[in-house]
Amino acid sequence: EFCRSLTVTCVHTGWTENRALKNGAHRWVLEAMPLIEARLPFPLVGIDSDNGGEFINDALINWAGERDLFFTRARPYHSNDNAHVEQKNADIVRRFAFHYRYDTAMELRLLNELYDLVRIRFNMFTATTKAIGWRVNRNGKATRVYDAPRTPFQRVIESGILSDQKRAELEAIFEATNPAELTRRIVDIQTRLIHLAAAKTDVLSHAVSRAKPDEARENLSRAS
Repeated sequence: EFCRSLTVTCVHTGWTENRALKNGAHRWVLEAMPLIEARLPFPLVGIDSDNGGEFINDALINWAGERDLFFTRARPYHSNDNAHVEQKNADIVRRFAFHYRYDTAMELRLLNELYDLVRIRFNMFTATTKAIGWRVNRNGKATRVYDAPRTPFQRVIESGILSDQKRAELEAIFEATNPAELTRRIVDIQTRLIHLAAAKTDVLSHAVSRAKPDEARENLSRAS
């Protein structure tokens, strides 16, 4: 049993929320979704999930149905269907939480504290570009065309979907946040997570590496 990270991202604005879960059981996804829904600056209108049992289950489908949310899923064996989420898993989860194994209550708590801070850093202060089309040169080569870099916060403001109260709340968070202090707090939690998880992850990695040759020899013996 080890912690999992739930990533929810808006395709239109790039606004992203993350939540660390105790494990991959669907009960933790069901518990996390109302928290994420409450933190989104705009109404949640639908879910387009991966195909895992943590998402495709009666509990989450019923939860979405009670809120009149559309619920769609990616096509099996088409990983690009959720490219927006996979990108955030790389830019946020693996970049800020690393590749370590987290499996204690302390590590779970620290991960969620980290995601609370990264949420502000990414959504408020990290500008990204968005693909808006293709350009074909005279040789027939197509290249993507991107818009001007903007933060998810700016894109949400420009969308015009925010209530006056929610816009004021976001602007207050933006004005009150010192990016340098925010970074220091993020690094402090990362340092604590490294101290807790790096050594045991390394031990497990080496154990798996040593086991693989033995498994290979055993399989070869059985085949013979």
